[in-house]
Amino acid sequence: MTARLWTGKGDDGTTGLLYGGRAPKSSRQIAAVGTVDEAQAAIGLARAEVRRGSKVDKVLTRVERELWVLMAEVAANPRGRSKLVDGETRVSEDMVRSLEADTDAIGGRLQLSNEFVVPGQNRPSALLDVARTVVRRAERATQSVPAKGSHVLPYLNRLSSLLWVLARQAEGTSLPSRTTPRAAAR
Repeated sequence: MTARLWTGKGDDGTTGLLYGGRAPKSSRQIAAVGTVDEAQAAIGLARAEVRRGSKVDKVLTRVERELWVLMAEVAANPRGRSKLVDGETRVSEDMVRSLEADTDAIGGRLQLSNEFVVPGQNRPSALLDVARTVVRRAERATQSVPAKGSHVLPYLNRLSSLLWVLARQAEGTSLPSRTTPRAAAR
């Protein structure tokens, strides 16, 4: 006998929260979790285009796993927030710093240019740019959800920057200079 892969508990339009309770599937909290889930899938699609075992593959795999942590934090029952654990069910400051270090290391190897980027130079860079835009949407969706002191928003903000430099690296072109409006919008 195979295990049943569905429960039917969500048939009433609610979904379970981490540490108990349920929330309407239409709530901002659950919509935010869903958007982060989309971002994770978009990153997975981009990762499918890179060489297995490469530095980019390893970075994207780590990010996909960290997004599970982020989703746990966003999906937590507010009354259970004290149970969250850094790096397991809550985004830690170290996770944000790791994204910063990766972005700086990759971006530091790219030559700066004064041109705006036109996405789509090749499939991997285009998929990374799509993933970046979904991460930006997730950032907007989660803005009203995390509790004070949460690192969810900084994490998503840094992740979009990382995906941007990875896309530029994948296309083999240069980054816009920091004086362009695109760079200033970060």
